[in-house]
Amino acid sequence: MKKMAMENASSVTEFIFMGLTAQPELQLPLFFLFLVNYLATVMGNLSLMNLIFLNSHLHSPMYFFLFNLSFVDFCYSFVCTPTMLMSFVLEKNTISFTACMTQLFFFCFFVDSECCVLTAMAYDRYLAICKPLMYAITMSPRTCCLLMFGSYLMGFASAMVHTGCMVRLIFCDSNIINHYMCEIFPLLQLSCSSTYTNELVSSLIASIVVVVSSLIILMSYASILLNIIQMSSATGLSKAMNTCGSHIATVGLFYGSGLLTYITPASAESVDQGKFFSVFYTLMVPMLNPIIYSLRNKDVKIAVKRTIKRITN
Repeated sequence: MKKMAMENASSVTEFIFMGLTAQPELQLPLFFLFLVNYLATVMGNLSLMNLIFLNSHLHSPMYFFLFNLSFVDFCYSFVCTPTMLMSFVLEKNTISFTACMTQLFFFCFFVDSECCVLTAMAYDRYLAICKPLMYAITMSPRTCCLLMFGSYLMGFASAMVHTGCMVRLIFCDSNIINHYMCEIFPLLQLSCSSTYTNELVSSLIASIVVVVSSLIILMSYASILLNIIQMSSATGLSKAMNTCGSHIATVGLFYGSGLLTYITPASAESVDQGKFFSVFYTLMVPMLNPIIYSLRNKDVKIAVKRTIKRITN
C-alpha cells in the first residue's frame, strides 16, 4: 500500500499558476503594465551593458561590477516575467514539473548571485573611499574576476541545493501554485511529504548568503560613514556620497522588498502579501537599477552623450 501511494504521488507532472490576481477586470491592464516593465527592464539593462562595454573610460572595477549586476538583472527578467504575463492572458497557465524545477533553479541562481554582486560592489566602494592608495593594487582585474566568479559559484551552489531538495519532495494533492512563478514556499505548501529538510536548508542558505552579505554591506558602509565624517573637504564628501548613493538605493530596494516578502507569519494572507511584495524584487528592481545608476552617475551620462554622437555622426 505504501509503494502504491508513492507511485500515485509521483503522478503530478504539471503545475497550474494562480497568477498575481484572479480579478478579471485587472487582467488586461496588468498585462500591459508588466509588458512595459519587461521591455523597459530588457532595454535598460542591455543598454547599460553596451555603454560600459563600448566606452573605455567605464572600464574600471566599479563599472565591471555594474556590468555584472545588469547582466544578472537582464537574465533574471527572462525567468520571472514571461510566466506572469501568460497568467494574465491564459485561462489555465500550466507548467510542467521539469520546467518548474528549471525555473526554480534559475530564480535561486540569479537572486543569490545578485546578493553576492551587491556585496562585491559595497566592498569596492569601501576600498575606493577608505583605502584609496591601495585601491588600484587590491582591486586588480584578477581580483574583480575572482569576486564575480565567487558570486556566480555561490548562486549556482545554492540553486543546486534548493532544487535538489525540492525534487525529492512528493506532490500528491493539489498542483495549483498560489503564485505567478515556481517559488520555494508556495511549492512547499503543495508537498505531501515532510518539508522540514527544505525549510532547514532554506534557512541555512538564507543565513549564509543573505545575512553574511548584509553584514558585509553594513560594515562597509559603516566604515565609509566614519570616513566621510572625518573628511574636511566638501568636494571629497560630495564625491563619496555620489559614488555610494546609487548602490545604497539599489541595496535598499532589493533587500527591503525581499524582507517584506519572506519575513512574515506563515498564513494564507501572508502568502498573498508575499506574492505582491515579490513583484518589487522580481520585476521592479531589475527595471529600476539601470535608471538609478544612469540618473545619479556623471560618467554614465557622458557615455550616453558620446554614444549618441557616434550614432548620429
